[in-house]
Amino acid sequence: MTGEELLVERDGPVLRVTLNRPDHLNAVTASVLDGVTEAVSQAAADQAIRVLVLTGAGRAFCSGADLAGPSGGDSTLHSANRAVLALRELGKPVVAAVNGLAAGVGCSLALAGDLVMARNSAYFLLAFVNIGLMPDGGATMLVPAAIGRARAMRMALLAERIPAAQAADWGLISHVVDDDSYDEEVAAVVGKLVQGPPLAYAETKRAINATTIDNLLAAIDRETAGQADLLRSQDVAEGVAAFLARRQPKFSGF
Repeated sequence: MTGEELLVERDGPVLRVTLNRPDHLNAVTASVLDGVTEAVSQAAADQAIRVLVLTGAGRAFCSGADLAGPSGGDSTLHSANRAVLALRELGKPVVAAVNGLAAGVGCSLALAGDLVMARNSAYFLLAFVNIGLMPDGGATMLVPAAIGRARAMRMALLAERIPAAQAADWGLISHVVDDDSYDEEVAAVVGKLVQGPPLAYAETKRAINATTIDNLLAAIDRETAGQADLLRSQDVAEGVAAFLARRQPKFSGF
């Protein structure tokens, strides 16, 4: 599948999935996220595919959900959940090649990868509270499983920008790579995975995920219920309006 907003390219045993909305910093819509899920299903069904690489076009990996897009919050949320779960359940290595900003659900998509390789200039951001929402896409499980409760609260409540080097030091991601050698190092890791044992990779991924993020589905269910309530609030309406108008929101608690 190849579309204007999502590129899915087969390179021998590698399936490369590229979020391709660079003018919008690769903000995702429900249809783009559904395309990611479809690509993961394609990788799962084809034994010749050994590795899936998820990345973004231009200067961002993914800036989160497209708040100005045509799909509603509920639709985008459900599509994001399906994409994250599909990436986790794929019995093949997933490399998230984070070429720039990974914010909101973009952070969730990156952390759903088995190896997260980020440019030194990239950064991670859970900015949901800035528009009156809570983290979703499994972030309430994926983030604390990687860095612990205290740092997860710091990211979620303060919406701090976490540079790639700090993210690697915290254990949020597996690799931070100099910008100049980024493409070559990603290619080297992908090449090594391609040569590895597929059955062992599948069992390793299943076992480690069972130990660390086995409650991901329950976390997503809690997020979905919480977001459903928040999406009906005046605070979210104000937060989104303020974001689109590029002004500070005035939250009321209603």
